[in-house]
Amino acid sequence: MLSPVAPPMNYRHEYHAGNFADVVKHLALVAILLHLKKKDAPFAVIDTHAGRGLYRLRGEKASRTGEAEGGIARLAGLSGGPPALETYLELVRSSGADFYPGSPLIAAKLLRPSDRLVAIEKHPEEFAALKAALAPYAKARAVEADGYARLKALLPPPERRGLVLIDPPYEQMSEFADAARAVAEMTRRFATGMALVWFPLKSAHDADAFTGEVLAAGVKKLLRVDIETASGAADRLNAAGIAVVNPPYGFAAEMRASLDLIAPLLGRNAGTRAQARLDWLAGQE
Repeated sequence: MLSPVAPPMNYRHEYHAGNFADVVKHLALVAILLHLKKKDAPFAVIDTHAGRGLYRLRGEKASRTGEAEGGIARLAGLSGGPPALETYLELVRSSGADFYPGSPLIAAKLLRPSDRLVAIEKHPEEFAALKAALAPYAKARAVEADGYARLKALLPPPERRGLVLIDPPYEQMSEFADAARAVAEMTRRFATGMALVWFPLKSAHDADAFTGEVLAAGVKKLLRVDIETASGAADRLNAAGIAVVNPPYGFAAEMRASLDLIAPLLGRNAGTRAQARLDWLAGQE
């Protein structure tokens, strides 16, 4: 079972926008959404912890950590690659040199008129920024609520196709357990749906226990992607992972090809490279 007493991470995203973990998470998000768009049938995206939607990379908080310098800034001159990587980089560049788009804005920009996004954020200040960021997108709705509490009422979506993105800040000691319960809820109500769950890799035990709980919920296909940068200060995030429930066919191959291109470029320290790993924990392509 997951431990409820793991120390909190205090992962405030304004400090970390555009870092190596964001790059991998948002690349995966784009890959999944492009797959969903291959069919004419509409789909829904539910983002349980949406954040602000758009982040200023040269703002006071981001400048204090400089984490984007070891992430998206390293990809500034990159071109070509698999379609998901090309699309992701185009979306980032279209936001302007000083800004980085969060997951709800990335999703909103990829929606078709028949698709929709529900982006949930519980902190009033963050929600106000999110609502403003999504205002130009008619099929994107910002909701001020607790994402875990609201998720149950949104499943299954009427479209019967879609993605649940779970990207909490890991400020609470129970966050791994809460995320696992959310995946279990989705599996009960929307077994054919896809889920993308981001998690920090501060503790291998917590991450392994989390994926174990997800498997125990009855998930039939589960892919785990880990990204680790060179060792740094103990208070810095140096490794992170994503768990992908029911990944679409071809997703793993495209992620592997993309990570082969970008992992050597990621990392805070010059002359170092990140290491990426993909593991099928259940099922396979």
